[in-house]
Amino acid sequence: MGLYGLEAFPVLVESDIARALPSFDMVGLPDTAVKESKNRVRSAIKNCGYSFPEGRITVNLAPADKRKEGPIYDLPLFVTILRASGQLTADPGRSVFLGELSLNGDLRPIKGVLPMTISAQENGFERIFVPAENAAEAAAVEKIAAYPIHNVRELIAFLDGQQMIQPAKPEPPKKDAFDQMLDFADVRGQVQSKRGLEIAAAGGHNVLLIGSPGSGKSMLAKRLPSILPDMTLKERMETTKIHSIAGALPHGTSLISTRPFRSPHHT
Repeated sequence: MGLYGLEAFPVLVESDIARALPSFDMVGLPDTAVKESKNRVRSAIKNCGYSFPEGRITVNLAPADKRKEGPIYDLPLFVTILRASGQLTADPGRSVFLGELSLNGDLRPIKGVLPMTISAQENGFERIFVPAENAAEAAAVEKIAAYPIHNVRELIAFLDGQQMIQPAKPEPPKKDAFDQMLDFADVRGQVQSKRGLEIAAAGGHNVLLIGSPGSGKSMLAKRLPSILPDMTLKERMETTKIHSIAGALPHGTSLISTRPFRSPHHT
């Protein structure tokens, strides 16, 4: 999968191993981070007990007219090289592989898992393999099984039928988010200001608070999120997608249930 803004698109990673002088080439508009995958994958294959194939290795990232960015192609590159060299005989089927590899084969969390899982489901894929830290957000998407992977050894054992991995289950919405907020009901007085904020919260309007220092502007602004309406599922998905792509989604988080709120101060 690849990312273009907030949307994702399928990427086919295919490889060819030819009998020639050893080389490793990648085509299909890979950026620098993708090209560096060669070294990580080579070390991971060797350190996990597999043989890195000799000869000329050519990897194609299709479609070739869209730029591929980030380290998310480490895991599919690992799988396709093992398949091409005959060290993995199992057919992954309609599966998506995402993840950055460490040199010992452990998977590191990546950005943008939620939008890529949504795209995978829309394109008819049946299962997706992601780093364990990203499994919660992938599991939030229905009609596709999200498998948490810690190390490539357990992934290969699962594909070969030697080990079972249970798909991640979607987490229920967390109800304790508002408990950490300052409560709007704590404000005494400020009748006109409170009325204005209530109207803004109900209608989704912007608010500009003006007043002398100490009049309660910051106090009111900090308590405004506690009266904002709950987000719909579509809004939660859209908000989580933005946080996921920006790398601001805490690991292990499914969907964000707290409505985004910004309160910039003039200082």
